[in-house]
Amino acid sequence: MTVMLAPMEGVVDHLMREMLTEVGGFDLCVTEFVRVVDQKLPAKTFYKLCPELLQDGKTKAGVPVRVQLLGQHPQWLAENALTAVELGSPGVDLNFGCPAKTVNKSKGGAVLLKETQALYDIVHAVRQAVPDHLPVTAKIRLGFEDKSLAIDNAVAIANAGASHLVVHARTKTEGYRPPAYWDWIARIKQHIDIPVIANGEIWSAQDAQRCRQESACEDLMLGRGALALPNLALCIKHHQAPMAWPELARLLIKYSGYEIYGDKGRYYPNRIKQWCGYLKRQYPQAELLFNDIRRLNHADDIVKVLRRQSSQEYVA
Repeated sequence: MTVMLAPMEGVVDHLMREMLTEVGGFDLCVTEFVRVVDQKLPAKTFYKLCPELLQDGKTKAGVPVRVQLLGQHPQWLAENALTAVELGSPGVDLNFGCPAKTVNKSKGGAVLLKETQALYDIVHAVRQAVPDHLPVTAKIRLGFEDKSLAIDNAVAIANAGASHLVVHARTKTEGYRPPAYWDWIARIKQHIDIPVIANGEIWSAQDAQRCRQESACEDLMLGRGALALPNLALCIKHHQAPMAWPELARLLIKYSGYEIYGDKGRYYPNRIKQWCGYLKRQYPQAELLFNDIRRLNHADDIVKVLRRQSSQEYVA
């Protein structure tokens, strides 16, 4: 089984990829999207979102990181895809699933699911530009407002030459509201002959097992579930027990070191509070942590709270 870490704008940046791949269980990461409009972007744009390009396209744990592109113009996407692989990306991923209104208004992300021909044209152009030995992949939702084009869109992407397809089992309109319609992924699989990866609403090893059964997919992509339970990939692949809270608190301290001394240090207080929002789903202690740090704006003060909570004697 292959388990991938999903691209999540503003959340799964290179620091989070570093942390989660060190915890283990992931076989591939996909970056936050590089926005392509009407020009060939400079190398610094790619390095900013994917600094792993400077270390052979991998995290320090050795997990490959694939650059994701978002846009609507096939030729500009093709030219930037070539730049990405020339800089060291082990392939290119195309974003047809982002539900953000600002992105969709400028004809990027999920809004393209209304235009099956556009999906084909983009994937075809990028596939022609990227050397044959490197994968060109895509991520879609089941549709924009409804699922009527789900199969047509998948077939178009496969016929255009995509190497694999990740399907988030909800429409743009359905957002992140449960349930995820994993059975629709199984329907899609019946019509295309490229690998399909299931994504959406996988929070536990039990969810993963059900998803694999209903979607008929061997491989999975984890997003919010991996933030709520950082060793979720290991729980799924190797039946590891969920990480205990003291261990997780120590992980948060380690992440704090990445953030504070990284290029986003000034955002650290907001980032750690944001992560607490995901952790609350799995850990009641995260609610207490959030309450303890929500008024704190200095990294040192937040880390002191984390150190207290990482103690084995701490009882929530």
